[in-house]
Amino acid sequence: MKQLFFILFILPTCLFAQTNKPNSKTAPANLGHQIQITLKPYQDTKIYLGTNYGNARAFADSCVLNNKSEGVFESKQKLTPGIYFVVSPKMSILFDFIVDDNQHFKIVADTLDLKNITITGSNENILFQNYSKSINDLFVQLGEIEKNFKGATTAKDSASLKEAYINKDKEIKQKRKSFIQANPNSMMSFLLNTMELPEAPSIPIVNGKADSLYPFRYVKNHYWDNVVFNDNRLLRTPFFEKKLDDYFKNYVSREPDSVIEEIQYMLTVAKTGKEIYPFLLFKFTNKYISPEFMGQDKVFLHIYQNFFAKGDTVLLTEASKKSLRDRAYSLMANQLGLPAPILVLNDVNDKRFALHNIKAPFTFVAFWDPTCSHCKVEIPKLDSIYKASWKALDVKVVSVNINFKEITAWKNFIKEHHLEEWINGYQTEEDLNLEIKEGKPTTIRQLYDVYKTPTFYLLDKNKKIIAKNLSIEQFNDFLQSTSKK
Repeated sequence: MKQLFFILFILPTCLFAQTNKPNSKTAPANLGHQIQITLKPYQDTKIYLGTNYGNARAFADSCVLNNKSEGVFESKQKLTPGIYFVVSPKMSILFDFIVDDNQHFKIVADTLDLKNITITGSNENILFQNYSKSINDLFVQLGEIEKNFKGATTAKDSASLKEAYINKDKEIKQKRKSFIQANPNSMMSFLLNTMELPEAPSIPIVNGKADSLYPFRYVKNHYWDNVVFNDNRLLRTPFFEKKLDDYFKNYVSREPDSVIEEIQYMLTVAKTGKEIYPFLLFKFTNKYISPEFMGQDKVFLHIYQNFFAKGDTVLLTEASKKSLRDRAYSLMANQLGLPAPILVLNDVNDKRFALHNIKAPFTFVAFWDPTCSHCKVEIPKLDSIYKASWKALDVKVVSVNINFKEITAWKNFIKEHHLEEWINGYQTEEDLNLEIKEGKPTTIRQLYDVYKTPTFYLLDKNKKIIAKNLSIEQFNDFLQSTSKK
């Protein structure tokens, strides 16, 4: 029995009206789904119908069992086909079953004997039960071989068990293949096709040389065979999102343009899927709005400009729309490879200087606040690395105080920590107010995405952004490697 640790209480695009009638025996002609259930020994208690929403689990319906352990999951709306499960009053998953287009059937089960569940009126569930039983038996046999293999004491025994394991694995794969061939249009075949991962072929020899990348290319090119991204049923499986995550982790380059190519294809195909499209759109948005790897915020910008900015905001509140818009505008001017935005500041003596007039093979720009506790740790650490190695590489550090109200504290910090070798500057209150008065849509904070401190950028000799959103140690590694090139 599986414990249901997390349940979504609101399932987007799939929130069903509760019209459950425990003693209902017949269904009105227009009823979307009616699943009668007898679940012993539960009486006079509520049970739940659950399903998957990607990697999460969600309620799809509920019903109250009467004193004969009978109840009905029913609504005028149809369920999205896929894998569903019955959840006990104590929130434990009891058993799985399939929902396809035929959503009027009956389940009889006893929690003391969940291996023998009877489902009538659903051919799909008969296929599901028969296939599950036979394949589970094969997996038990495979497990026994594996167990014996670990305990083998001779090379002969190991070789024999290895051969047995390979043959049993082939038998499992052949059974799956035979089932799909015999039942190509069944829900079970759809599920098996979604689960399927291509086998990597052996390395071929081309013009006398081994093509070691061919197996990788083959698996990548066939990874999504028989899967169409506008199929809402994908969400009602426990394996689709994991397969998707593994694909991006193992088969897609971390380069933003490679990620963008994959996402653009998936979202374009998924657009006609009422549930799968918003799921993928928000999944990719959440992943790349604050990406794991440097430069992948370009992926979020692409999603915003090509989907949200073109009207795909039907599920968003006004606050969410503004949040996404503001985030996109904060990233547009500081993408890797772009020239750093114009930056004109006052130094400690209130003399004007411009970032783009500084001559250096590399320029490191640090935005910080003298009242920020994290900055008080990171800025001296930066100076230590600068003096230890960056100075010898002729790196110029431009230190930008973003808090014009703390000029005295800023100057004292510079003096106390001996940061006079840096180019220290700040934007005056007058300059900021002038920008606002002139109606300029951007400020330093937005141009450089300075919404946390400290924020760092590394620029090349042409003042193009070559690194950002790294730790000081990572910047040092990047700079050392780049300077050698």
